[in-house]
Amino acid sequence: MIARLTGRLAQKAPDALIIDVHGVGYRVSVSLTAFAALPPEGAEVTLGIHTHLRETALELFGFANAAEQALFGALITVSGIGPRMALNILSGLPADELAEALATGNVARLVSVPGVGKRTAERLIVELRDRIATLQATRGAGATVPRDSEAVSALVNLGYRQADAERAVRAAQGSGASELADVIRQALRKLSA
Repeated sequence: MIARLTGRLAQKAPDALIIDVHGVGYRVSVSLTAFAALPPEGAEVTLGIHTHLRETALELFGFANAAEQALFGALITVSGIGPRMALNILSGLPADELAEALATGNVARLVSVPGVGKRTAERLIVELRDRIATLQATRGAGATVPRDSEAVSALVNLGYRQADAERAVRAAQGSGASELADVIRQALRKLSA
């Protein structure tokens, strides 16, 4: 699993970037918000990465900050929201505004995002309201929110269901694991028990 990329920004377009890491070009999709924050072509860039494996492709999704990556991880847990739709939502609303809309149940704000209808907005709010509040609280307390999504992503890439992976990661963290490797190791023990 690729969790982070640091390299030269070889090509920059709103739909995808090419990051050159020691001669290997990685195609990375980013939100419009992250795209706007990127340096010019040729500059060095570091992005958090979500690796999405499908039957026909391996896709990389990049994030300029931990808040956006954590929200992306939360969005793709919702039934009917895939990585492309999650990126579209993050392109329509910056991470802080999206978190606020989800936490307060602001359907009208979510419907303003192209491709998000009233039913989808309501489903997002119902499924994510508590989780967003938890993410905001842990981020405020200085916790490492991206580690949660990295651990869950690693387990999903190993073939576990998203919901099972999230439960196992929460349980591992509840038992005192804090380092990413320890969280994954304990989560795997819980999943195989």
